[in-house]
Amino acid sequence: MPSILPRHPNSLVSEFPTAARHSHLVAAQNPNELFDIVTAYGAPTGAIKRRADVHRDGDWHRSIHVWIYGLDEGGPFLLFQRRGMDKDTWPGVLDATAAGHLSAGECVQDAFREIEEELGICPDPARLQRIGTRICANEQPPSTIDRELQDVFFLRDDNPLDAFRPNPIEVDALVRLPLVETLEFLGGHTPRVKGEMLLAADRRQEPVTVTSACFVPTMIDRYYYRVAIAINAVLRGDRHVAV
Repeated sequence: MPSILPRHPNSLVSEFPTAARHSHLVAAQNPNELFDIVTAYGAPTGAIKRRADVHRDGDWHRSIHVWIYGLDEGGPFLLFQRRGMDKDTWPGVLDATAAGHLSAGECVQDAFREIEEELGICPDPARLQRIGTRICANEQPPSTIDRELQDVFFLRDDNPLDAFRPNPIEVDALVRLPLVETLEFLGGHTPRVKGEMLLAADRRQEPVTVTSACFVPTMIDRYYYRVAIAINAVLRGDRHVAV
């Protein structure tokens, strides 16, 4: 069974198959895309800056995270995206199922386009359940300082993995993990979790083993663990859910 190993710039070797690498970062994102700058509390400042400058200067800006979960004969599951290898932040590691920035002048609903652009599905926006806003600040040496307010949404989709059409320019693979085992793993009770993977480039499906080194680092806020706990609460029918 293949293992997912970290593929961020500090990693030199991986046994995990990847989608075809693209030759320019601009294929995965436009460094000249304009973002509205906000305060740490989400208030607009009136300033607009280029994506590259925002990530260089550490300005607060807005994005969305959409987490897809579901239920089948094997039990509940959670989908992660393995970020494209040409992303300017955290390439090649696991993160939210679909995610993207709000361009200048956009509202959160406008950014739902990322679901279709990255995953090849177009759900009714009314099906998305808003869970809250995550305050996220991280650094990726040597020059990236990323400070985001991430509006978090859940979307239930019980379809099999091959129902998705991940865009290989943006997404390297989709990884589906069983929720119960993922809770044990993210809670620190087991060192790894097994699941299945859909490669974006050739739509090949393979079994996969995931370790903690496979994710965008979230040691301080344990974001992925909190997401899995919240999804478990939604499936239980809990009325009050947050991340």
